Amino acid sequence: MSTYHSIFYHIVFATKYRQPSINRNHDVELYKYIQGVIKNKRSTVYCINGIEDHIHIMSAIHPAISLSNFVKDIKVASCTWLKTNANFPLFNGWQDGYGAFTYSIREKHMIVNYIKNQKEHHKAENSTCEFIRLLIENGIAFDEKFLL
Repeated sequence: MSTYHSIFYHIVFATKYRQPSINRNHDVELYKYIQGVIKNKRSTVYCINGIEDHIHIMSAIHPAISLSNFVKDIKVASCTWLKTNANFPLFNGWQDGYGAFTYSIREKHMIVNYIKNQKEHHKAENSTCEFIRLLIENGIAFDEKFLL
């Protein structure tokens, strides 16, 4: 019997100390690189976007891969790539941890649109407030000292 699944992950992680180190003039290069990492994991990416201090990924993960390994592999590979890329001279690493939220097929389009509009969205809400809102909306308990 084959394995069937329909789990869409909205993954969010930030730069170390939330430093604005993702160069907006070259962020698409980063997103394409991460897209390649995800494809190499036999997983599907629906959208990647962000601002200078964090990124959002909407993805379906191959059922043989754990979420924690998936995120770890993306962060390790992209960190190495970013640190050797002259277009990202301020990048000093990713912050520990991440947020991951699951959505149904009916919600996928809404989340993809939300991710696509990150730059516009963050004119009104900073990234820390956004992350706290996502945690609350998804019923996740948290300690604010771990958000900085």
